[in-house]
Amino acid sequence: MKRSIFVSLTLAFFIFANLPALSFVPPNPAIAQGHGGAVASVDRDATKIGINVLKAGGNAIDAAVATTAALGVTDPFSTGIGGGGFMMIYLKAKNRIITIDGREEAPATANINLFQDPDNSKGENLTFFPNRISNGAAVGVPGTPLAWSEALRRYGTWQLKAALRPAIDLAKTGFKVDATFASQVQTNQARFAAFTSTTALYLPNGKPPVVGSIFKNPDLAKTYQMMSSQGVQGFYQGKLGQATIETVQHPPTIAKPSFRVIPGGMTMADLGRYQVQLGTPIFTKYRGYKIYSMGLPSSGGTTGKEVMNIVADFNLPKLDRVKAWHSIIEAQRLAFADRDRFIGDPKYVKVPLTGLLSREFAKNRRQLIGDRAPGKDFRALPGNPLPFQNEASVSLTTVDPPLKTNQPHDNSTTHLTVVDRFGNIVSYTSTLEQIGGSGIVVPGYGFILNNELTDFDLTPNHPNRPEPGKRPRSSLSPTITFEPSGNITAYGSPGGSTIITTALGIGFNRMDFGMSLADAIAAPRISQRNGGVTQVDSGFEKTDVGKGLIALGHVLEPVPEIGAATGISIAPNGRITAAAEPIRRGGGSAMTVKR
Repeated sequence: MKRSIFVSLTLAFFIFANLPALSFVPPNPAIAQGHGGAVASVDRDATKIGINVLKAGGNAIDAAVATTAALGVTDPFSTGIGGGGFMMIYLKAKNRIITIDGREEAPATANINLFQDPDNSKGENLTFFPNRISNGAAVGVPGTPLAWSEALRRYGTWQLKAALRPAIDLAKTGFKVDATFASQVQTNQARFAAFTSTTALYLPNGKPPVVGSIFKNPDLAKTYQMMSSQGVQGFYQGKLGQATIETVQHPPTIAKPSFRVIPGGMTMADLGRYQVQLGTPIFTKYRGYKIYSMGLPSSGGTTGKEVMNIVADFNLPKLDRVKAWHSIIEAQRLAFADRDRFIGDPKYVKVPLTGLLSREFAKNRRQLIGDRAPGKDFRALPGNPLPFQNEASVSLTTVDPPLKTNQPHDNSTTHLTVVDRFGNIVSYTSTLEQIGGSGIVVPGYGFILNNELTDFDLTPNHPNRPEPGKRPRSSLSPTITFEPSGNITAYGSPGGSTIITTALGIGFNRMDFGMSLADAIAAPRISQRNGGVTQVDSGFEKTDVGKGLIALGHVLEPVPEIGAATGISIAPNGRITAAAEPIRRGGGSAMTVKR
């Protein structure tokens, strides 16, 4: 099966051009074509549950919630009710796109000293790994339970109880542990071992689960059953919420953990105040394509639109592929400089969006792109968007030098894509932040809490600094695109700040380089985030394009994995193509209701 997946990548892109051809290629579980609806996710069990919901008459919203709940069982280190996310919904009958912001939120106690080390006489912050990411102070108020409830209440046809039923059964009966699940436990073993509840669930014998063994989570089944009977009020106002608060304020550590674990200040009042936010997406026109992505506090839509605005005047399809990617890389560098300087929760920061997203500002930024890369130690300065808008921006009267930000590359996120027989679409990215989130399982309830507050920047006066009730800036980029061909395509990916560049890469591969959705997802990733070096999938640096970019002065840093995307494309005749990763994160799963 692995050899067949490699063949798929051979067809998808040039990076695997030297692999031997096979005379027989078995069906690829990461690609499916058919009618009547489709689901694409990182996990086969979860995808199958979503398909069964569609077959039983549920719509895309019902299937998306059921699939995500199942991922909370099989992919618990990336998603779950202890985290948050952004959901984008296309309602075909109304020709309308809605966004649901279920982003985690800072408690009322949050401030710039959120991660100050109590044992440090100089008042310095905890080191990022493992201390800062593994404690109660890192946990934001989870938004996932309420996002599920609101999505179903407003746009679904099933009750929460029905949508959770398949995941309850899966948690009870168990699933077969694959190499990805086992390796994620192993990678986090030292962190997980610091907490008694996490050890009991994921390291019962002091070791990660064995590949091929059956893993059950009866505590999570119980939790889902509580939510089924009580609704999400039990999470935000009842016993389940109280257990969450107790865990945040008093992390269940072993007697002598190997690193400093500090408590958080979240209270029941913080849970009770939480609300999901409905909004409208960021809209971009690019070469005849109409692209919708997430708005603030996600920076996915804004940064992606700025990159597309910058490269719009380059004829990428006709350029040599090295020159084309050089232009995209440098546009990413400039847009990330602006993202890091200006973007934050719009309830707390006057973000100059009109200027940032204007064509005139993009033209100004485009002039900074030369024929060669500026070098390994170069960091782009942010531009000044204020002259390109009329409205005042009280918090930004001058443009400062770029602020130091922390942009870890992590994959503790998952994306699923669903379409139903009516043509409704859900593009949904959910997350815990780090792989394994905070590493803390709520005792007796079987789910991991997020560490999303590490997404804040601890620089004073930074637009993304921690404040009470604030939502940290995100990179999640669920996307829906209306194409000149009449196709409607939805996609997204995990990967921390690389999510933005991954979504852009998939888009450019389709819009400028003419790739199919499956090939665009499988193609090598190229991610420049104003960090000097440009991260790429391992092996890309040895390809002709990789060598050409190096010759232009680009410093390419190979990394094992960038993102694990899924997507669905619907043709005007109703024919559906669903696609997931063929290799990344062990390969994903795509299915259709009918072939």
